[in-house]
Order: sequence, then C-alpha cells, then structure tokens
Amino acid sequence: MRQGQNGGLNVEVISMVVNDEFGVMQRVMGVFTRKRINVDTIVVGKCEIAGKSRVVLTVKDRQTAEVAVADLKGLHDIVHAEVVDETRHEAYALASNSAGKVRLIGNLEEVDKMIESTNLDVFIRAVNAL
Repeated sequence: MRQGQNGGLNVEVISMVVNDEFGVMQRVMGVFTRKRINVDTIVVGKCEIAGKSRVVLTVKDRQTAEVAVADLKGLHDIVHAEVVDETRHEAYALASNSAGKVRLIGNLEEVDKMIESTNLDVFIRAVNAL
C-alpha cells in the first residue's frame, strides 16, 4: 500500500447508511461482485437513524471507491453513500496471543505497527469512519 497524506497507509473508506432489511447486504455486495472490486474490511451495525444500519468498508484506491459509490447510490436500499476523507479514519484490531486478548485502537498506521511488533497468534483488523 502507498503512504497516505497523514503518513498512514492508504486505504479508501466507503461509508453508507442503508435500510436495515433482509437482503440488503447481498445487494450491496453484488455491486462489488459485478465490478470485480475486492473489499478489504467491512463493518456493519445499527446507527443513529431508526430502521437503518451503517456499512463501512475499505478498498485499495480512490478511483475504485468512487466507482463503487456511484453504483451504490443507484440501489434503492442506500440512504447515503460517500468516500470518507482520510482524516476521519480510525483503525482497530482484536488480537490474541498466549498472554490473552488485546484490543488495539488508533490510526491505521499505529494499529498496523502494533500488530507487526507483537507476537500475535490470531488477529482481525478493520477500519471505520464516521
């Protein structure tokens, strides 16, 4: 990955507010499948709007993110979709090793450095943004 403006590793974050209904994630991910876009991380959960959920996912480059957002806006399930500015990104990881479970939080570069410098048996890293 290339370096971002703030020294962090560059990923593009797409944030969406979607209808909280059966099949929405399948339709959302169908856009990525049809465009042959790999999603690096994905976080989904209830949000501040009743009956809606927020989907936050990452892809590798800006052009890919913009293509995806343009197509996502065409789905009736999408209330709002945007490529999120790098200054609003946060990373986190849940990790474990022989000493136990650890939660890591920071910007993407900080979390990746913590993962690399620690002898982890298992971990999952994600990126989120509001």
